[in-house]
Amino acid sequence: MTERARGRQARAGRWLAAGGLRPTRQRLVLAGLLIGDGGDRHVTADSLFDAARNAGTRVSLATVYNTLRSFTEAGLMAEIKVDGIRSYFDTDTSDHAHFYWEDDGRLCDAPRDSVRFERLPEPPDGAEIVKVDVVIRLRKG
Repeated sequence: MTERARGRQARAGRWLAAGGLRPTRQRLVLAGLLIGDGGDRHVTADSLFDAARNAGTRVSLATVYNTLRSFTEAGLMAEIKVDGIRSYFDTDTSDHAHFYWEDDGRLCDAPRDSVRFERLPEPPDGAEIVKVDVVIRLRKG
């Protein structure tokens, strides 16, 4: 195993431990693809499945979906729903807005602090605002 591969695996193991998840082989491989180089990612289950296959990993699409769900429930990723059908998973769990490129289905971060809310509506009785997701849809003009 190369030094780079060892570093990727170690980073993945620490990330899983931070979420209280057992470091199974499949979780380590998928975590390595997501955060192994230290960068943040926006992925769909399909794109992560393709990346895993391209890396020579045999994993089912159902396993990828279940693993992304586990990572999200553990607080390691955030799920961003851009429409009723497609979900993206973001390794950056901080509060930030996103651009969604409708032409090619790409999701990326909007510049930090570029969206400000002056006021939010009062939630209904018995409810509290947990999070505000901002997805700005773009089309090439």
